[in-house]
Amino acid sequence: MRNPLLAPELRQYLAQGDIQALQQFCTAGHPGVVAEFLAGLNPPEILQVLSHIEPGLRAEIFSKFDVDIQLELADILTRRELASIITDMSPDDRVDLLKKIPEDQREALLPGIAQAEREDIRRLSSYPEGTAGAVMTSDYATLPADLTAAEAIDKLRREAPDKETIYYAYVVDADRKLIAFVSLKDLILARPNRRVADIMSRDVIFARVTDDQETAAGKIQKYDLLALPVINGHDALVGIITHDDALDIFSQEHTEDMEKLMAIAGAHEAGVYLRTSAWAHFKNRSGWIFVLALLGLVSGYIVQSFEGLLMQIALLATFMPMLADTGGNTGSQAATLVVRALAVNEITTKDTLTVLIKEGKVALLLGIMLAVFAFGRVILFAGGTGNSIGHPLFEVGLAIAAALGLQVITATLIGALLPMVAARLKFDPAVVASPALTTIVDITGLLIFFVTAKLMLGI
Repeated sequence: MRNPLLAPELRQYLAQGDIQALQQFCTAGHPGVVAEFLAGLNPPEILQVLSHIEPGLRAEIFSKFDVDIQLELADILTRRELASIITDMSPDDRVDLLKKIPEDQREALLPGIAQAEREDIRRLSSYPEGTAGAVMTSDYATLPADLTAAEAIDKLRREAPDKETIYYAYVVDADRKLIAFVSLKDLILARPNRRVADIMSRDVIFARVTDDQETAAGKIQKYDLLALPVINGHDALVGIITHDDALDIFSQEHTEDMEKLMAIAGAHEAGVYLRTSAWAHFKNRSGWIFVLALLGLVSGYIVQSFEGLLMQIALLATFMPMLADTGGNTGSQAATLVVRALAVNEITTKDTLTVLIKEGKVALLLGIMLAVFAFGRVILFAGGTGNSIGHPLFEVGLAIAAALGLQVITATLIGALLPMVAARLKFDPAVVASPALTTIVDITGLLIFFVTAKLMLGI
């Protein structure tokens, strides 16, 4: 995010060479707030400000910039300067940045980074995107089980500047297998000479490096954790996911679900709308739109097939928009609820019948309500337009009401069933449900509407 509010004052400090004022500005506020105001400057000016503060704070502020600003700064920094900033960044932040940097620039940059950090980068970068391993950090605290509480607190005090969090410390064996954890609160409340082994909890909630990132973040939410340990296939502790990372994951997953529900392809990253070109937006959105437009021809063919019925009873045509909108709305409501329930593991494909029964009850009530509304609309406001071929207005209203009620029920059941079927077939429910739903509901709705009217009116 860019906030140009203080840009004139910052430029004045730069012009006057007021280094003390710039340093005070950078140290007085939260790094995220400082980055927001600095983003109102151009890249050379940003680097000029950052050059006057200590390396740790410089790296922390740098990590708070949006990715596009980080990449602009990376392009004008020397290899040594960029390597220094990346070295001081937290492990997960620097890996995220390096994944965005072009491969040739990244390979040229790595030799300038210390061996330990370089190996950590390669290890964290090796995990597939979307997994717990790809979002974890390797800055975590460990404690031997034989330390006293006083010794453990002293150890954490020394290591705190280099760790993401010290509220949880993890107890591992000689092979780094996760045994237990102990909170800082427990250490502080314990008697100074009490051993960590007597305080620690062996009931550890953890994730594996191959777990889906949303599953891992869900554990942090479910168990109210500040951090979640991540282990590999050998049960060795390799990293942690902190609560702030979990918030980023939820934001990303929410963005992905929303865009998939609207049939938008692409990377589904949060906060990149303005940075994405119009051509990229076109490519992300055109595929499904074109396919659905082709399928829309089926709806047109159905209307054309019942052209004679519409000519005989023109009143039916006035209810077609209501039919399409109502079916789409009720189907989308059901699909959204089911997709969300699947995403948070509230339901599984084994609950398909239960879901259909529940949605069927809701659909029946909605169908009755809207059928009564449509019938009243015909009787009260249609006048004599429904009697053009000798059918009483009551019969025409009844046919329209029955068709609308059936459409609501079928649309709701289709909206609930599509995500469940997609999940059973290992497809993404969000991708399959919404794009296909509108077209299917339109086709089935028109068929129900015309066939019901034709049968009930005996045409």
